[in-house]
Amino acid sequence: MTAKHEKGREKILTWLDEEREDIVGLLKAFLRAPSPNPPGNTLVAARVVRDYLDSCGLEHRVIDPHPEMPNIVASFDGESPGRHLVLNGHIDVFPVPDDRHGWTHDPWGGEEADGRIYGRGACDMKPGTTASIITYCLLHRLQADLCGRLTLTCVSDEETFGPWGARYLMEHHPEVHGDCLLNGEPGGPESIRFGERGPLWVEFTVRAKGAHGAYVHATESATKIAMAVARDLEELTELEGELPHNVASAVDAGRPVMDRMMGAGAGDLVSRVTLNIGLIEGGEKANMIPSECRFTADLRLPVGMDKSDLLPRLAEIAERYPGVEWQEVGGDAPSWCDPHHEMVAILQRNVEAFGRPKPTPIVSLGGTDARLWRHNGVPAYVYGPYPHGMGSHDEHVDIEEFLHVVRTHVLSAWDYLSIETRE
Repeated sequence: MTAKHEKGREKILTWLDEEREDIVGLLKAFLRAPSPNPPGNTLVAARVVRDYLDSCGLEHRVIDPHPEMPNIVASFDGESPGRHLVLNGHIDVFPVPDDRHGWTHDPWGGEEADGRIYGRGACDMKPGTTASIITYCLLHRLQADLCGRLTLTCVSDEETFGPWGARYLMEHHPEVHGDCLLNGEPGGPESIRFGERGPLWVEFTVRAKGAHGAYVHATESATKIAMAVARDLEELTELEGELPHNVASAVDAGRPVMDRMMGAGAGDLVSRVTLNIGLIEGGEKANMIPSECRFTADLRLPVGMDKSDLLPRLAEIAERYPGVEWQEVGGDAPSWCDPHHEMVAILQRNVEAFGRPKPTPIVSLGGTDARLWRHNGVPAYVYGPYPHGMGSHDEHVDIEEFLHVVRTHVLSAWDYLSIETRE
């Protein structure tokens, strides 16, 4: 790197140090603006983002095909032509139970305790979205030293596959596609996610005659049939995808890291179909044989597999039982990109520069909006904090880990777009 490039890095690190409390304050304000999805209203949280951009004197636009789910997009060009880097994060978060079961901190309080910040969205993914915002704002100060374009996309509706969020932007606003995407979803700073499995949500409906609970000879039970179907769906978890060699070797190399970050067995799951029965509803009374039962299966397809590989197996299982109907109710294909891309090396170099272990490229178990860029041929990489309490109670992020993710995103964007690194 040249002296000019290093000077830019030094400026960035100085700003991050001097503005530490402001950056942490932005995250806390973001967490204190509830944005659960469902129902999906993100207006208050989006206002936090807009106010911050306004305070930095940065123009932005709101794209809101759904009036309660705005998407915030901003973009600027560097001094000379070059590549286009897109930053992406989502505003919506998981809902919180009405009784707040298990929470010892206010889920909408953004409370700081013992070096952590608590709240719904404190790992998924308001820290990552904050990292994108800070990256955009700081690099705008270095606009004259950049080539290409930097775009910020803060989107709604990620938790429900993004029809009003990133998916809408990708389908109707090609100006946000770019040449590379950087995202801060939680996964753990020991990893860089270059791919993810594909969710396939299938709703099963079982109908039977129904009767008094004592007359089990008179009819089948819709709930018993549903339980049998769910049991048979476990057969699908033995199926694996087929990958190109360079991707398969990266997946294998990432298994130990996945086990360490996500618990023993995570590395084995990445290349197999998994099954979760997320919703089930049936019956009206304990002494009535149910005439109807519905349940929704969340199947996750490994990279190297398409839903067309699975749908005939689903049909065959359903046909084993009378009165069973099924339909897809959501999902997307698995996605992956080059695990040896330049951005991977940039992220690794910046992480190692501060004494942390070199992050390993992996395929994630969960899904992110990054898949939408990969589906459009854009390499997309995810580097974020650990998923502490994600989708559960007392969700939180370690403050130093959060600041590390911010630093890594800013420096990596600088390296990717810096004029000095392109010459």
